[in-house]
Amino acid sequence: MAFSGQGGATHDVAVELENKPGALAEMGAALGRAGVSIEGGGAWLADARRYGVAHFLFSDGETARRALEAEGIRVVGVREVIALRLNQEEPGQLGKATRWMAEAGVNIEVLYSDHAHRLILVVDDVARGREVAEAWTKARAVPRLAAICAEP
Repeated sequence: MAFSGQGGATHDVAVELENKPGALAEMGAALGRAGVSIEGGGAWLADARRYGVAHFLFSDGETARRALEAEGIRVVGVREVIALRLNQEEPGQLGKATRWMAEAGVNIEVLYSDHAHRLILVVDDVARGREVAEAWTKARAVPRLAAICAEP
């Protein structure tokens, strides 16, 4: 399944957090008080710097932004995502899907998975990335459908 902007979790929210114990807990508590659930996330980028950037997935990125900013937590950005369902039975799916993006000139800036085991991509060109994701999904469905029809 490929999507961006239609049903389900659709926004990556990049959050700057102080690189200290409890910063992530404070963010989670702020979201909880606002009744906002995280749908996935990752790509925690921290080193010896004072701040790190974390990426989380929300069904409504602007609601998450407002909840975080109301608590003094800096939101770096809110962006639409592309989500792909990979065939876990077939090795190499990550390479195949991301190769399609690369060959179309779409740069993947952030990658993680959501709670529904979908690959979440934050890309530089959402419209083009959506086209590639839809084509990739359709191309995968044809061989799978042929195999199902051939089974006795």
